[in-house]
This record gives sequence, C-alpha cells and structure tokens, in this order.
Amino acid sequence: MMAIVLALVVALVAPGAQPSRVDTLGQLQALNLRLLASRSATLTLEDWCRDHHLADDPRIVADRIAGAPKAATAEQRKRLEAGDREEIRFRHVRLRCGTRVLSEADNWYLPGRLTPDMNRLLDATDTPFGKAVAALQPTRETFGVRWLWADTAAAVPAAVFEHRAVLYTADHRPFSEVDEVYQRALIP
Repeated sequence: MMAIVLALVVALVAPGAQPSRVDTLGQLQALNLRLLASRSATLTLEDWCRDHHLADDPRIVADRIAGAPKAATAEQRKRLEAGDREEIRFRHVRLRCGTRVLSEADNWYLPGRLTPDMNRLLDATDTPFGKAVAALQPTRETFGVRWLWADTAAAVPAAVFEHRAVLYTADHRPFSEVDEVYQRALIP
C-alpha cells in the first residue's frame, strides 16, 4: 500500500516544473515515505539527490559540526540497551549533497558495538554514519516523525520534517539513536 501511495505522490509532481506548494508537500511526503521504508537514510538521500539532480556528484557527505557533545538521556540509554558505564559517543553532522544541506542530524552511538575501522571512519572522516556502519546490515525503527511545515499556506521553512529512530544490527541489537531534521534544500 505504501508503494502505491508513494507512486501516486511522485506521479503528481511533473519533472522540471516549478513546484507549487501542493507539489512541494507531495515531494516531501514521498521522501518521508521512502525514508520510513528504508534501511539507510544516507542511501535514501543519495538516491534522492541523484534522482532529482540536486548536484553533479550525488554523493552524501557528513560535515561534522564541532561543539559540546549532548549526553545521552536515561531514555536513550534504555532504547540502546546500554549499561550505566557503557560509552555512548555523540556526533552532530550536516548531510550534504553538493552544496545543499539535506539534513542536520544528532547521533548517539555505542562505539563498543562497532568495529575499529567504523569508529576510525566516524572519528576522522566525512563519511556518513550509514555508510560507515553498512557492514552491520543495519535496520531502522523510527519512533518519532514530526512535520515542521504545519502551515502549507506559508513559505517553506528551513527545516521541514524530523525523524527519530534507533538503528539495529542484523541480529537486532541497538547501536545508535538518531535525530534527523530534514531541510528545505531537499526540494528540487
């Protein structure tokens, strides 16, 4: 059923045309459905970037944002099944395709559940989290979706919707929680 709704929403938006607010909302809803159905937000954004020609090189890059780390809450520790002394690292990034920032994300993850190479990539490179941990064959369970563009009669705000999700390994062990805020730059 979700595939049918997605196909209808995508069909309503004429490629190359200047989108109306209804078209824009349809595009964002289509992307929201794709993200909810995907195993990797990074790969979904990369496909979106390529399909909508948002950049010459549709590769997603994670621009790390410096600042004080946000400590994991008790609820996050519970969702991650992390012990009181188990290390949880924080990473704040902007996921970019070309010059367009598509999302801004907070990520709490358990480095002890990742390989040393994965941790090195996350600590020292612009590799998006989804690509760094791909070998874990992660799945996502979204537990929160919030639309930030409530008044479609108004101009499209910088941030349009938000997802909160827990990522699991192939054997369903949680290893990361993300809070992703998707941006207006997603709109072709």
